Amino acid sequence: MSRLPIRLRLTLAFAVALAFLLAVAGLLLHQQLAGSLDHTIAHGLRARAADVAALVAQADTGLREAPPQALTGAGNDFAQVLDARGRVLDQTPGLGRAPLLTPGQRRAVRGDPLRIERTFRGGEPVRLLVVPIYAQDQQLFVVVGTSLRPRDGALAGLRRELLIGAPIALLLVSLVGYAFAAAALRPVERMRARADALSEADLDEQLPVPATRDELARLGHTLNDLLARLRNALERERSFVADASHELRGPLALLRAEIELALDQPRRRGELEGALRSCADEVDRLSHLADDLLLLARLDRGVLPIRATAVDGVALFESLAVRFEQRARATGRHIHVDAGTHVLSADPMRLEQALANLIENALRHGGGDVHVYAVDAGDSVELHVTDEGPGFPPGFLQGAFQRFSRADNARAGGGAGLGLAIVAQIAAAHHGSAGAANRSEGGTDVWLSIPLELVKQRSSSGRTRGGAACAAG
Repeated sequence: MSRLPIRLRLTLAFAVALAFLLAVAGLLLHQQLAGSLDHTIAHGLRARAADVAALVAQADTGLREAPPQALTGAGNDFAQVLDARGRVLDQTPGLGRAPLLTPGQRRAVRGDPLRIERTFRGGEPVRLLVVPIYAQDQQLFVVVGTSLRPRDGALAGLRRELLIGAPIALLLVSLVGYAFAAAALRPVERMRARADALSEADLDEQLPVPATRDELARLGHTLNDLLARLRNALERERSFVADASHELRGPLALLRAEIELALDQPRRRGELEGALRSCADEVDRLSHLADDLLLLARLDRGVLPIRATAVDGVALFESLAVRFEQRARATGRHIHVDAGTHVLSADPMRLEQALANLIENALRHGGGDVHVYAVDAGDSVELHVTDEGPGFPPGFLQGAFQRFSRADNARAGGGAGLGLAIVAQIAAAHHGSAGAANRSEGGTDVWLSIPLELVKQRSSSGRTRGGAACAAG
């Protein structure tokens, strides 16, 4: 059943429901007609019994003097008068000598009229009404009856009409229902055919939407919105691949050039060591870029594991200061850390990775000292990293956290433009957010907000560490 087309399934369901309704309607009509005929017969029998009882009370023998009437024909009513022993005292002509009642039926009469729904007289189905009366100084039984052939014929005719007409009506209505179902599903078929013909190069096109306001129109709009999202996702993937290829091409080209120069002619030991150090730097850059790309790919699949534990802000900030101490000291810059009194519920490795990216950007792209501190923000804590450099270029802040988004002056710094994107994704994985702004006194302020689950009061103060700075990207 589930393999049948929808229009055929709808038609079959409609036909089954209609067949049930027709059967119920036919049964009710049959019962209504039978009840109406029975009511008419009962009324006629009561009237006939009253007339015959009046004749018997007057000792009249008018039944025998009536014209002969057969059980079949235009006149199909008859009557008979019996005594207590079942002898026929009077009857309409044509009934013969046998009484209409059997001894058992006579005994069943207890003073009230007895109706015998169906019996046979001379092969004819008849209905009898027995009325007991006391007349002519004895107990008598007035029996009136009528043939049931007209009633049975009317009901049989109705059954024939229902058995013939109902299937024809069911077939015609089912065909009309199939046509309506096909017409209603035709827009779906057009959308399906158009979607089947689409390829990656045709994603700019849209599916045909019927000019209605029903469910099919809403389905068409939803599918077109889905196509738009797929188109945007495909464009992002293409841009991601193009940008990743561009970023990988630079270190590989430099690495190849260094190796070719080292092999081109004999070199002194110092020159070879310098070439190897340059190659190691490029390999390190490639390694970091590969790690960032892998992390973003895992984030896109929603499989970045977050193992939240209690993170001591003081220990985290001190660890970062020690990590970047030599780099900052090489250019005479300093890293100032102040974790406040916070204990965060976060993944320590991911949180350290995000803050390391922010410090790396501040050292590479910014100027002056770098400040790392925590600020209460209601039910969350904001972890800020600021510098005293030139700040972000105009218009860059809107796309600062997009992948491969870099300021124009960052190309020379060797950055891939993935650091802030990773920060934003790590913050989102912690149900937080990330933000960036230019400081009014100069420099940049980049932060990530982490929901605060636990705050412990403890003594801590800002600490100053020496650090190094590199060109930013």
